[in-house]
Amino acid sequence: MTTFLSKLLLLAALSTASILQAVPSARAHELVPTIADLFVEDGATVTLDFRINLEAFLAGVDLDAVDNTDDDAAGVAYSVLRDLSADALQARVPELLAAWNRVPLAGAGVPLEFSIVQVDIPDGIDIELPRISLLTLSAPLPQDAAAITVTWPDGAGALVLRQQGVPEPFTGYLAGGDTSPPIALGGGGAQTATEAFLGYIPVGFDHILPKGLDHILFVLGLFFLSTRLRPLVWQISAFTLAHTVTLALGALGLVSINPAIVEPLIAASIVFVAVENIFTSGLNPWRPVVIFLFGLLHGLGFASVLGEFGLPEGQFIPALIGFNIGVELGQLTVIAIAFALVGWFARQQWYRARIAIPASCAIAAVGAYWFVERVFL
Repeated sequence: MTTFLSKLLLLAALSTASILQAVPSARAHELVPTIADLFVEDGATVTLDFRINLEAFLAGVDLDAVDNTDDDAAGVAYSVLRDLSADALQARVPELLAAWNRVPLAGAGVPLEFSIVQVDIPDGIDIELPRISLLTLSAPLPQDAAAITVTWPDGAGALVLRQQGVPEPFTGYLAGGDTSPPIALGGGGAQTATEAFLGYIPVGFDHILPKGLDHILFVLGLFFLSTRLRPLVWQISAFTLAHTVTLALGALGLVSINPAIVEPLIAASIVFVAVENIFTSGLNPWRPVVIFLFGLLHGLGFASVLGEFGLPEGQFIPALIGFNIGVELGQLTVIAIAFALVGWFARQQWYRARIAIPASCAIAAVGAYWFVERVFL
């Protein structure tokens, strides 16, 4: 028995070490979507106001592939740029504009040539936090232009594009390499309910796969209790119901809790379900209730992400439902992948001792690491 426990602990330690090496910092170099507000003045000039992580773009981080600069080969270059003063970084902005104009960034029958109007780079922000700058660009419009399209470059990550100052404004979500539909300069380009619904499904899915590692580990914690259908259905149902409630309330602005409280508790929820897997092999009556409570926390986490993207005016409900369905599809995909990898072994007598418990130990260790980091670091 002692030998068995020693081997089990050694396997769990090795699994934990390998996972921790791959775990991105929860704060240091996180990336957020770029937001652009589009204005047209007197039908003659188009202006784009960006909220943007300039360092990530100038360093060449592939924002389509990662949500943390530590996971990209350009992470070192990003750190060098992050160390620059606001004035030194501002001097590099023309490089970014030149690259965007080659895409080109926008067109109205002909490519538009943008110039820099204003750059506002905050200084004095904790070096371990991302620095979000304000960048204003403008370009003259061709005479009698009625619509423009915006092209977001490959590798640029997510862009939330919001038209301002017109009735029924266009609001869109562009991934790297996407081009918007023609945006009527006079307004009227607001998304339909179907467009908003379909457009926000990939936003929700993307928050789970590949970017939601904390939510992935929580779902895996549910999976490793038992691969039988009934326990999984009970747990996933409780989790889904709970995070749907707080996602809706959070997105509506009816519930708001400081992320400094929510994020450590999400990490603690990962630890709880993983540790319980170690000491029990079946679904206890209280576990769905506990998972429901933890689901409320995860829903607040989803709501904060959705808040970064914004929801299109007039299509709040379809977009919210689409986002939630995307989250659910992401969670089900995680379970499907896990089942494909270890489902056959679950029929073996040694499955729990050699796979489920060591995996749960590793998940608990990562959750504990995140909890300490989010509370104390």
